[in-house]
Formats: sequence, structure tokens, C-alpha cells
Amino acid sequence: MGSDDSTGEASIHPLMTDRLGRLGVRSGQILLVIALAAVAVFGLVQLKLVVIPLLISVILAAAIAPLVGWLRRRGLSAMLATWLTLLAGVLVFGGIITLIVLAVRTQWGELAQAGSDGLDELQVLLLEGPIPIDQAQLEAARAAVVDFLTSSEFGTGAIAGVSAAAEAVAGVLLVSVILFFFLKDADQIWAFLLRPFQGARLERMRRIGDTAPRVLGSYVRGTAIIALVDAVAIGAGLAILQVPLALPLAVIVFLTAFIPLVGATVAGILAALVALVANGPVVALIVVAIVIVVNQLEGDLLQPVVMGQSLKLHPLVILVALTAGTILGGIAGAVLAVPIAAVAWAILKVWNGPDETVALRAPRRRRQGAQDA
Repeated sequence: MGSDDSTGEASIHPLMTDRLGRLGVRSGQILLVIALAAVAVFGLVQLKLVVIPLLISVILAAAIAPLVGWLRRRGLSAMLATWLTLLAGVLVFGGIITLIVLAVRTQWGELAQAGSDGLDELQVLLLEGPIPIDQAQLEAARAAVVDFLTSSEFGTGAIAGVSAAAEAVAGVLLVSVILFFFLKDADQIWAFLLRPFQGARLERMRRIGDTAPRVLGSYVRGTAIIALVDAVAIGAGLAILQVPLALPLAVIVFLTAFIPLVGATVAGILAALVALVANGPVVALIVVAIVIVVNQLEGDLLQPVVMGQSLKLHPLVILVALTAGTILGGIAGAVLAVPIAAVAWAILKVWNGPDETVALRAPRRRRQGAQDA
């Protein structure tokens, strides 16, 4: 029996150690890692009501922490510095929301009338244009829209919208609580998470702890500066052209600027549509030109100065991150995807040392070993 077992092991050993066997073992390991990653991602998606507020809190804490640290260096306690920072943020955010509401209430009637006139002009254009569309087809399309708005499907969608709004409110409250503790007790929380590590792993985690908040905070603050410049420039252009809802549109430009590549396009299209409805095609074309010029100045001049090369990601990486984030987390995922990708790249750069990437350090070690031999 012993000889049969040894013969069987001897016959299996070449199958596992030749080129195809090693490839099969490596493929099995890769498939196992992919399966575990898929399970982890699935679990995170199921818990997105907690995961997304947690990630938003981490990003906001990394961006706001320097202000809290500055207040603490002025002699304030951690509790007082955190409360003052959060209250200042609430006042600024509340003031912006108030200005938006007042602007919408003041100009909504004008915009609604302009929109109605624009729809009438569009209807006349469709009836008299080169495409053969008669009045009956337009009436049928309008009836279809009315039927949808009064159908049970629209009611179900409205209920879903109310549920989403409730989830958003709960998420905002959760973000506020988590952000408070991150700003107040960040050092204690990180020290607690480092307890299981020792030696080289502890040093690696400390490097990650130093690098990730710095990179994340720099990315968010840099993006916010660029978004503010874009919003002020485009908002001023809209105000000069007397486009309705210039302030709300400027705020939308600021918010969408946190979604690279896509956000600027969406904001520009929205501003051009409002200008087209309210002011006509000439003003709409001028708005498009303003948006294009501002975006070009941002990409060629402002972004390299504010963000620097250390935070610059290739457009393909940004596109892949945006796609994955949108699939997994919707709009919130699209906003969070790029800063997470930037932090992941920064962590890889310090994985084996303060200033060296994983990809560059391994070949250097191999060359050093060859020289020693």
C-alpha cells in the first residue's frame, strides 16, 4: 500500500510542477481571489446605506481635519474645535440652500412662462419643419405623457422617490454623526485599528495612515477650489447674460465638478438648455462657449497648478473608476470613485517604502540581488 501511495504521489507531482500545472495552480488562486473580492463587493453593496455615509464621512474628515487641527493648536479642546467646525459648515451650507430657494422662487414663474413659450415654438417647428409630423401625432404623444403621469407606474415611482428621500435624510444624519467622531477622535480610532499589527506591518500601516488622509484631503480641497472657480466663472457669465436661475445653476456646476469628465458636460448641457428655453438659441450658444472655455482653462492651467502631478490620474483610470462607482453606488458611487482610486494609487506608492512604488521596488531588488551574486 505504501508503495502505491508513493507511486501515486510521484505521478501527480510532475503534473503539478510542470509549466501547465503551475499555470493551473496560479489560475485557481486568481479565481479564488476574484470570488472573494466579488463576495466582499456584494456585501458592501448590500450595506451601502452604511458604507456610503462612512466613505463620505472619511472624505469630509480628511478635507476638514486641517481646520480642526488649526483650532486645536490655538488652545481649543477637541470637542469645541469639532463643534465650531461643524456649525460653521452648517451655516455656510444652510446659507447657500437659502439663496438657492429664494432664487428659484423669484425666477421660477419667468422660467415656467419661457418654457411654455419654448414648447409652443417647438411644436410649431415640428409641424412646419422638414420632418412630416401632424397634429394628431403630437396630440397622441401628449396623451401618452398624461396617461403615464396619472398611471399607477408613476405613482409607484413617486413612492420610490419618497423612500429615496427618506434614505437620503437618514444618510445625512449618519454622515453628521460619523463625521463628528472622525474629527474629534481620529487619532484614537486609528490607534485602535493599529493594535493587531506589529513590526514591518505596523510601519506599513503607519505609512498608509499618514499618506491616505493627506492625499484624500489634498484631492478634495483641490477639487473644491477648481469647482468653486468654475462655478463663479460660469455663474458670472450666466448672470451677465441674464439667464434665469444663474445661482442654482452655478451651484450645480460646483457640485458636478466633483465628478471628473462627466460632471462638467452635464452642467454645461443643463445651463445651455435653460438659456435656450429662456433666452433663445444665440444666448444658449454663448453659454456653451463659456462652459467650453472655462473647462479648457481648468484642464490646461488651473488643475495642474492646484492638484499637482502627484494627484493626477490617467483619464482611462478615471473613466473606469467612474463606471465601476456608478454601477455599484449610483451618483454617490460616481462621486466617491475617483478620490478612492487616487488614495489607492497613493497607498501602492508607499506600500514598500515612503517614496517607492511596488512596481519599481521589486525590479530594483532583483538587480541588487544579481549584483551581489
